[in-house]
Amino acid sequence: MAKAKGKSRDQVEKILAKLKRDGIQHVRFELPDMHGSARSKQVPIEFFEQFARGGVNMYGGVIAVDSASHVVPGTRYNEEVNYRDQTLIPDFNSLMTVPWLENTARVICNTEWSSGDPLRAAPRYLMGEMLKRLDKLGLKAVMSHEFEFYMLDRETRQPFFDGIHIFNNLRNEQLPIIRQVVDYLRTAGIPMLTANAEYAPSQYELVYSHAEGMAGADNGYTFKNSVKEIVQQAGMMATFMSKPFAGSAGSGCHYHVSLLRKKGGQNVFIDNKKPDQMSDTMRHFVQGLIDHGGACMALFNPTPNCYRRLRPHTFAPSNISWGAEDRSAMVRIKSPGSKAMHVEMRAAASLSNPYLSAAGTLACGLLGMQEKRKLGRQSDGPSEEDSSLPPFPSSLDQALDMLEADKALCEMLGEEFVDIFTKMKRYELSRFHDHVSQWESDEYLELY
Repeated sequence: MAKAKGKSRDQVEKILAKLKRDGIQHVRFELPDMHGSARSKQVPIEFFEQFARGGVNMYGGVIAVDSASHVVPGTRYNEEVNYRDQTLIPDFNSLMTVPWLENTARVICNTEWSSGDPLRAAPRYLMGEMLKRLDKLGLKAVMSHEFEFYMLDRETRQPFFDGIHIFNNLRNEQLPIIRQVVDYLRTAGIPMLTANAEYAPSQYELVYSHAEGMAGADNGYTFKNSVKEIVQQAGMMATFMSKPFAGSAGSGCHYHVSLLRKKGGQNVFIDNKKPDQMSDTMRHFVQGLIDHGGACMALFNPTPNCYRRLRPHTFAPSNISWGAEDRSAMVRIKSPGSKAMHVEMRAAASLSNPYLSAAGTLACGLLGMQEKRKLGRQSDGPSEEDSSLPPFPSSLDQALDMLEADKALCEMLGEEFVDIFTKMKRYELSRFHDHVSQWESDEYLELY
């Protein structure tokens, strides 16, 4: 039977004792799926110790279901293994109370088969593999995600107000639930920094601080799922969909990352001897994103709708580019020349899975550090104005083709992950392409 890794009998007993002291009656064992959504089983406290030691069984194919939770054939975790169970192994570093639920805690889980073999397509597993690669280099990653999202009326699915009011005090405070979300997340241990209305009607951005390693990715997963749950309890809807309205701004995810030495904590992206203070490691990391970022777009923008957001003059990148403080670039060098200088990868959609956007960025950067190619030039002006730069793939279909064609990136991500991810996404796309949209009916039905 699988065991809770790294936790002795005494440690589990201490965790259980603390949960009881805190009045916890229910613990959710959560599994991040391929879309970054939480799949969970709720365990009463009297059975917590049993599952903390032996893990919780859950249908293994849930890792690879598509966005409508359809079981996707040919994805290894379904008919090929007789639809068997996986075992969720709690990572108690992620244990936290859930302040918006009564007497409830949650723990994020890793997953393996009963034989002890991991499900290598699990997003949290993939993230862990990238962190292990950094660890072998004597490095660790410090990171955070910034997500934009819309607040909508649950019945009409429309914004609560019109106009563009970014940072406007009245709009910042118009929906009291926003402050409640911030306070709940603070209580849960997410280090919240700022909250404000964004560029589109009823669009918001709530920013939290960075964290090291897996905790940084876990914070992104926790943030997104918590926002949706808290807002739903209030009778509203929060959506991280990339482009919910044709005439409004898209919602992006900006992934911030620095690499530090495990010993001493030195930021290896900074070299004070260089005129711009960008180290060779940072230059190679960024060039890796330039060389392989296009092939990673399926991870950064995993739905057809995402590609409606990637347009010039929308504060979203539209080509494979980098630049110092360039908001239109795919890779923005944030706070150049300062002690806070780091990489901001701006291509990801807000609906992207935090584990996959982080793992994909690190995979590209690691390849750059291996290949050691000279960093190409940045544009003189905004990158979106530079027609010489290669454009992003224009669709998810094209992005999947580019991913499969980049053998170095596929090897870095792992054959099992790439095979399952691409098959699941192509299955989802087949449903998309078979759908007749309202626009087509409105445009062609009477005319022809």
